[in-house]
Amino acid sequence: MTLLTRSFPALAAALLAASLSVHAQGAASAPAAVAAPAPLPAPDAEKQKIIDRILVAFHPENGILQVVQRQGVEAMQRSDMALQANHVPKDRKDKTMKEISVDVQKYIDTTMPLAIGSAKKATSPAVGPILAQNFTADELRQLAALLESPLKQKFDKLVPQMENAVGQKVQADIAPQVNANVKAMTEAVGTKLRAATTPQ
Repeated sequence: MTLLTRSFPALAAALLAASLSVHAQGAASAPAAVAAPAPLPAPDAEKQKIIDRILVAFHPENGILQVVQRQGVEAMQRSDMALQANHVPKDRKDKTMKEISVDVQKYIDTTMPLAIGSAKKATSPAVGPILAQNFTADELRQLAALLESPLKQKFDKLVPQMENAVGQKVQADIAPQVNANVKAMTEAVGTKLRAATTPQ
């Protein structure tokens, strides 16, 4: 799986990953206000059979896999910002970023199989009870039929194209402004870091 770097969508993903990481750390450090809810009962055999059909077409685990990739994108972004903040010459910066990209790709290549394996084990036990509690068997059949329909599959194939089209429009519209904002932030952060680390 190839890691995409330095594109506007990749930057957005890195910033999103950073914000999610801060939020998760805050949530983890906060005391639990309420006890964890009791586990839902497992679906009966009839519902489980339909849910298995649904999970062939619907993949809630994809969000977890995207988070794994975002960590690599974030590492590249932070490395680039650190090198810029320290005014590393372009040739050395490019060489260092190329070397770092190998390490990031190694992280993705070794972590993704772990995440995929865990997600495959966890998806049905985690999602099945939620679907079983919220849908009747007849509704689950309708949902499965919808997800398996050729029209839905045709639409899903166009989703990446549609997302890319929106991304290109947004990039053309605001990329210069976003890049300028990133540069200003990087310079401001670099100045403060240098001041903080310079012996008084």
